[in-house]
Amino acid sequence: MKFIELKNVNKVYKNGVTALADVSVSISKGEFVFVIGLTASGKSTFIKMLYREERPTKGTVMVGGLNVGKLRNRKVFKLRRKIGIVFQDFKLLPKLTVYENVAFALECVGMKSKDIRPKVMSALERVGLKDKVRSFPGELSGGEQQRVCIARAIVNEPKLLICDEPTGNLDPKTSKEIMTVIDSINKDLGTTIIMATHDKDIVNRMKKRVLLIEHGILAGDYAKGSYKTNEGI
Repeated sequence: MKFIELKNVNKVYKNGVTALADVSVSISKGEFVFVIGLTASGKSTFIKMLYREERPTKGTVMVGGLNVGKLRNRKVFKLRRKIGIVFQDFKLLPKLTVYENVAFALECVGMKSKDIRPKVMSALERVGLKDKVRSFPGELSGGEQQRVCIARAIVNEPKLLICDEPTGNLDPKTSKEIMTVIDSINKDLGTTIIMATHDKDIVNRMKKRVLLIEHGILAGDYAKGSYKTNEGI
């Protein structure tokens, strides 16, 4: 089942820069896919298309049956409710506890208080932070803060988890731990994972499907386990 589909997608910014050129790709439900490429290759634009941070100039972007590029601004929330997003720089609310940061994602969609607690605790248990519910972000390590971000992203049980350089600010050991968590979400919950990364060691070790973007073009689509690089990405 094709869960994500881009057909002949072009993205040209107002300054004339072409970020994506005639990109077509399909991703099935439950896949784990790395999106790689050098800085300014177009991979961030590719990722942003999926959650409608950017619209295609031409072409079609479909996510879970929704034509993302055609969504009106007031309808974007319908897409975002189906998607969890993990960023490189955490984006936690510093004055809220770990529990409150994760619960906030459910409060925003109007969930009742009695239904929020079990979901939050389940998400925190999955990322290994059940004992940190009363801690504040400033009291946590970088790896722990990223685990909170992952818990917040999956607390609403999204079908798609988008990870934009989630290990970019972490050391190799912590990065490996974070990737173990993300991989378990894919395997245990069947969540589709799309992850942009520069970390060649992660890509080589995990042996997932790889999309290589170069100068806005989809330069390679490598089947699970078939891609290996010693070069910077």
